[in-house]
Amino acid sequence: MSSHTLQMSAELTDYLHQHSVQEPALLKALREETLATLEAAPMQISPEQGQFFRFLLETMRAKKCLEIGTFTGYSAICMALALPEDGTVTCCDLSFDWTRMAIKYWEKMNLQKKITLHLAPAITTLESLIKNNLQNTYDFAFIDADKPNYINYYEYCLQLVRPGGVIAIDNVLWSGEVINPANQDENTKIIRALNKKIVQDNRVTMCMLPMGDGLTLAMKK
Repeated sequence: MSSHTLQMSAELTDYLHQHSVQEPALLKALREETLATLEAAPMQISPEQGQFFRFLLETMRAKKCLEIGTFTGYSAICMALALPEDGTVTCCDLSFDWTRMAIKYWEKMNLQKKITLHLAPAITTLESLIKNNLQNTYDFAFIDADKPNYINYYEYCLQLVRPGGVIAIDNVLWSGEVINPANQDENTKIIRALNKKIVQDNRVTMCMLPMGDGLTLAMKK
């Protein structure tokens, strides 16, 4: 037993990947192509996060997911793989260049029927979903997009997920900068504010995991 989370060396991280990540060959190829070709590759979620999402969604028997921030499509694939044949992933992103790679791999993995991409500001898409009376219908929502809108995205997702549904928020430890008092840039302050908001929010039961760049899970009551 330990009262502290284990510090992960590079070697231990490799061991974790080898013994906990069931990554299909095409999903691995997408991750490697993203790392090899895009300067923004660090935005991609870690393989263990993707595996965790698959595990979580299967245990939830989820059918309907929402993603805010798709990048090259790795996390959307992880979600789609966990869903039944009639399951859906609704993706929000602004970048055609990044999502072009996502679409290529969705088609290679025959997942395009499960995944719908909205190339528009996520706020616009979320408001449209609410106008179409889709509140309380999503099993799972993943927020991994522009930090200035993180609190807005959280509030919209609280409307859209069902009671018992889960909202996952990425980057909540922000490379450790959340505890650096000298860092007062807007993104860091917003993440601190969201973290404080969620831990005090009686609408949810939550936990924060030291996975990737920090991952918060908030289950709607």
